[in-house]
Amino acid sequence: MTISTIWLCVLFSLIYGCGVLPIEATHYVYRNLQSLSSDSSNQPYRTAYHFQPPKNWINDPNGPMRYKGVYHLFYQYNPKGAVWGNIIWAHSVSKDLVNWTPLDPAIYPSQPSDINGCWSGSATMLHGGKPAILYTGIDPLNHQVQNLAYPKNLSDPFLREWVKSAKNPLLAPTSANKINASSFRDPTTAWLGQDGYWRVLVGSKINTLGMAILFKSKDFVNWARAKHPLHSAQGTGMWECPDFFPVLDKSPLGLDTSVNGDDVRHVLKVSLDDKKHDYYLVGTYVAAKDIFIPDKGFEETEFVLRYDYGKFYASKTFFDKGNDRRILLGWVNESSSVADDMKKGWSGIQAIPRAIWLHKSGKQLVQWPVVEIEKLRANPVKWPTKVLKGGDLLQINGVTAAQADVEIAFEVNKIEKADVLDYWTDPQILCSRKGSAVKSGLGPFGLLVFASKGLQEYTSVFFRILRYQHKNLVLLCSDQSRSSLNKDNDMTTYGTFVDVDPLHEKLSLRTLIDHSVVESFGGEGKACITARVYPTLAINDKARVYVFNNGTADVKITRLSAWSMKKAQINGN
Repeated sequence: MTISTIWLCVLFSLIYGCGVLPIEATHYVYRNLQSLSSDSSNQPYRTAYHFQPPKNWINDPNGPMRYKGVYHLFYQYNPKGAVWGNIIWAHSVSKDLVNWTPLDPAIYPSQPSDINGCWSGSATMLHGGKPAILYTGIDPLNHQVQNLAYPKNLSDPFLREWVKSAKNPLLAPTSANKINASSFRDPTTAWLGQDGYWRVLVGSKINTLGMAILFKSKDFVNWARAKHPLHSAQGTGMWECPDFFPVLDKSPLGLDTSVNGDDVRHVLKVSLDDKKHDYYLVGTYVAAKDIFIPDKGFEETEFVLRYDYGKFYASKTFFDKGNDRRILLGWVNESSSVADDMKKGWSGIQAIPRAIWLHKSGKQLVQWPVVEIEKLRANPVKWPTKVLKGGDLLQINGVTAAQADVEIAFEVNKIEKADVLDYWTDPQILCSRKGSAVKSGLGPFGLLVFASKGLQEYTSVFFRILRYQHKNLVLLCSDQSRSSLNKDNDMTTYGTFVDVDPLHEKLSLRTLIDHSVVESFGGEGKACITARVYPTLAINDKARVYVFNNGTADVKITRLSAWSMKKAQINGN
């Protein structure tokens, strides 16, 4: 068994792992709570540089695109409260993916085809660079149908007004097509085939058979269902927010969604409603047959890879043509109780936009925060190379610990000190059992963030090296078990294996810290874990950040750079 095979098997086990608290049901309506949200002057958990509106509930990012030099983010929004309901498409714009200006809502219930809600969808650039949005509407029968909207004024770079097609709904479940009326949603960005037909996917299911239904159209208005789904998988349940896009085999450059060729692979990503995580496959799109064939290692283990092993869902990518990159956006929901969300008057943020590409190995995607976020860095702190002895706990001074960006790299030499893993175990369960307080030979070592003065509270992000069947495994954990004295929070510990060789590669970790979010990237973006934490003591200037080694063997810090992060201008905040 190769290390890559082991790694894939481990990731597959996460699908069936236990000990994971799912996010609250996306479509559960708290009708009696709609008017209870309030604005509080004490808001220690509001983010400084992660996207969020001033108040109320948000979830899925919708229709992201760049038009006339302006980035557009639409997102699911409840204008009436801090819980899900009354869903419309809110709209914000940016020149840099960092600072965002709110505009009036772009899409809201106004036709029979969306009168009960305007749910998720995607933007497509049609001929001549004209944007079009396909989105799911909820009709008077509470059926999920697909609708079309165009900009009213193409000369307006902010695309302030949108006009709905008079032919909506373009796609609807009927007794003839046997589409599940309650599980038919979230159209993808469309792509154009060489035959001149546009193609789009809509997520659905039949019993537990999850699928991406394929539709084709010559004019983007009249759509016909293909004979078979692009792809499906038994036992996976509803496929929400599907995404389908090309990646280059040997380059991090992004591609337009319609590109295909010999040097191109394709990624099929779905948000599994039953699991509340985003899974993806890498494979080949056979355009002549309109089918997706997963690569070896994926074909019998459906959706073994995840974008993020923490709180990250309903993600959407778009091609940023001006910078030749593909950008990933994702919703990060709360870990606080509904009651606490109501008190603070808001719920949900968006992750930092990430560049995404296929690793040169071809076995997985790599993600990294967009370079623009680095303009917020200030007051740099750099450490020289130093040995971190077992038991060491060193504070990183000189940074604003509740609002920071930390990059660190470790080197391990005494690989024989690694603990032996006797039997195969889900990495998230390993992280739960072996938190940052549990010593082993090599690890845990990493960062303590949102740490209070006496360490009554802290969140730890760390590595642990293990041996399994004579192979070295690198475990990355994000441990929230001590993150808050408020036990009403979800304090699940997250974990995954990182496909790096600790004998020949540095173990790198980058962590973005922002008041109530800890967004971590291990192995130069091979593994991502996003956590939401709500400390009661380690807030604002009371928070501290440390480097620690709780293993018995020494490790070397080969690089440490940390910055305080300036506040971004987001939606008037």
